[in-house]
Amino acid sequence: MQDAATTAAPALHTVRSAADTDSLHTTLGVLGGGQLGRMLVHAAQRMGYATVVLDPAPDSPAGQASHNQIVAAYDDQTGWDQLAEACDGLTTEFENVPAAALEYLAARKPVSPPAQAVAKAQDRIEEKRHFTACGVRCAPWLAVQTEADLEAAAALLPGILKTARMGYDGKGQAVCHTADELRQAWDNMGRVACVLEQKLALALECSVIVARGADGHIVNFQPQRNVHHGGILATTYAFEGAVPVVLSDALVEATRRIAEGLEYVGVLCVEYFVLQDGSWVVNEMAPRPHNSGHYTIDACEHSQFELQLRTTMHLPLVQPRHHSPSVMLNLLGDVWFDAAGEQRIPPWEEIQRLPGVHLHLYGKQDVKRGRKMGHVTITAASVDMLQDKAAQVAQILGLPYERLQVAA
Repeated sequence: MQDAATTAAPALHTVRSAADTDSLHTTLGVLGGGQLGRMLVHAAQRMGYATVVLDPAPDSPAGQASHNQIVAAYDDQTGWDQLAEACDGLTTEFENVPAAALEYLAARKPVSPPAQAVAKAQDRIEEKRHFTACGVRCAPWLAVQTEADLEAAAALLPGILKTARMGYDGKGQAVCHTADELRQAWDNMGRVACVLEQKLALALECSVIVARGADGHIVNFQPQRNVHHGGILATTYAFEGAVPVVLSDALVEATRRIAEGLEYVGVLCVEYFVLQDGSWVVNEMAPRPHNSGHYTIDACEHSQFELQLRTTMHLPLVQPRHHSPSVMLNLLGDVWFDAAGEQRIPPWEEIQRLPGVHLHLYGKQDVKRGRKMGHVTITAASVDMLQDKAAQVAQILGLPYERLQVAA
């Protein structure tokens, strides 16, 4: 942690004057200035809240949209003090903020999610222990923290070695088939604490998003089906039949148990692997709104971001109705490059001529391949119409799209 007595006070960077808003009496504070924070800020402002974001980047996506931004590092106590002073309730838009920051802020203002839940999500070893304690099965796994652990873990090969902390979107992971590959991967990761998960034959991947209030009331979105490429989410299918009903019910029940076991307050996403034999295991959890839930902005009466606001500000939670079949396509920086590798403006006008196409760009200044720059959600009156339109949008943008075969 930086010493507040020896560092300059963070700048309260005014993106837009608070006087421009209709309601200044209640302010939402957000730790983190990425795209999730941006969409949370939009949801809060729509409901009349003022917003303040803390992020070290002065041009952060959420800071661009917020009434105010505190430009400070996440471990800067002076920044924490400014944030607590400026808001009435606090939340975080990603899980790798210091848990100490949430503990410190919770002594001054209402904070969700709770620090202890975020701390478990930050450590894969503790996360898997929590899943097991809740009676939710994980893939066979072992912690790798010592040389003896490494030798014992070889019995699970082939497997995936993952750093216990700071891994996301496929980062901090290595597929290992032999003991030599496992040792080399651990060396490459700096011999930090890791977990080795046995590699299983997957049929599909799903996620479930729930919101739990301080009173213990839980609501959920229907489970969605996800497709990843290179460890990064590419497509989310959110419509009846994308996930079988019996499986959906089981996954929702498991997610509720996980949230209740954490005494969670906020929006929580849990990802699952469905195996080829029809069984399933839990993968990981995210203590925040999730990429696979972005479709809820356009396809549901209440989005995951509105539910995050409601849990933070202790507003009533209502079960969100999914009113339109939908598909979400992630827009990585690759879309900004043509076949020759030259940077371009993607053909936004062409996709916007299609009804039911909702484009969301995150305001990021630097275009990089593999970087999440935005998403597009497609909605339609029927699943067949939806998949036709999603395939058309994907073709225009040069994105992969796999049409799901849905039982009648």
